[in-house]
Amino acid sequence: MKVNNFFWDALGATRVTRARRKLIAHGDAHAPYTDHVGELTDVEDVSPTARRITFEAISPDVLPPFQAGQYVSLDLQIEGTVTTRPYSISSAPYVARRGADSRLQITVRHTDAPEVFAARWLYEEVRVGDEFSAHLPFGDFFYEPLRDARRVVALAGGSGITPFVSMAAEIAHGSLDCDLTILYGSVSTTDIVLREDLEALAASCERVRVVNVISGDEKGLPDGYEQGFISAELIRKYTQGSPSDGGTSYFVCGPAVMYTHVLAELAKLEVPERRIRTEVFGSPRKAGHAKEQVFELTVKRGLEETVIPARSTEPLAVALERAGIPNHTRCRSGACGYCRARLLTGEVYVPEQGDGRRLADKQNGYVHACSVWPLSDCTLEVPIV
Repeated sequence: MKVNNFFWDALGATRVTRARRKLIAHGDAHAPYTDHVGELTDVEDVSPTARRITFEAISPDVLPPFQAGQYVSLDLQIEGTVTTRPYSISSAPYVARRGADSRLQITVRHTDAPEVFAARWLYEEVRVGDEFSAHLPFGDFFYEPLRDARRVVALAGGSGITPFVSMAAEIAHGSLDCDLTILYGSVSTTDIVLREDLEALAASCERVRVVNVISGDEKGLPDGYEQGFISAELIRKYTQGSPSDGGTSYFVCGPAVMYTHVLAELAKLEVPERRIRTEVFGSPRKAGHAKEQVFELTVKRGLEETVIPARSTEPLAVALERAGIPNHTRCRSGACGYCRARLLTGEVYVPEQGDGRRLADKQNGYVHACSVWPLSDCTLEVPIV
């Protein structure tokens, strides 16, 4: 019996190969579900600094199913370089399931920060009719009834409002069963992203409540608005029951500086860790060197070796993109692991905030290329994609 089991295990790869060939042979050569390619069909201003971009599937492709709060990874070709960027989906999942009228929307905000060039390019350059390759769904920033409390308080800042608009629309449609209160921090009442959508959703559904929190020195705020920052006092005010009793889940999405502040406020309220959910896009801003240095990065793919420059102020994934070397990236924050590669030689800076590796990967020299910076000449082994 032991011998038979040994040969059964040893021949496992052969069995899998035969099974795959059988499935391929009986598959549909004209299946409509190929790559997630979308055509840009509309661009709409949703605040003085933000635009909503609408995509529809290119026939005969279909939009993949997703959950409210997940994100899409877009392939972007900017100044000759192909890069990817993640964007929370701001439209509701039910809208993508409507057949001929299905669509998917993201909302991007204009910024002059040099490290956010992709969002600026999308805001300024895209036009109706442009086609994009998009990959989705990704992320676990969505409501899960087996894990989350029925009552949800969303703490949002800036463009971090987008996944909560998707959640609110899904609740109003009757496809998501939870109660949602959104505390949304903005600098002024004149630049609240997706303001009209938020007001309409709150007016149409009693299970959705929106509270705008204005940090600027603005007089005469409308009724229902709050002044200042999202604080422990405000969170307690809009939480039913005690924040520490575990009866409410807190979802946090916004700029990195907001996380430090809001998580500290939740700690003051003794909110159980299991009731706090966060979403962060983009690698941490702090690099390994204050001043830029250029190192040699030897990239191994199978038997092929390529030596390329790698700037100390940019993640290794950016060096790979500049050199045109394919390496899947999705979250670009070190969390998802799609850009996993093995560091064979050299030193890199891995910030604690962006280190989403498994313990086994840390012990065996694997890194997530989107969130590590070179500290010396390095050798990186990347998968062939």
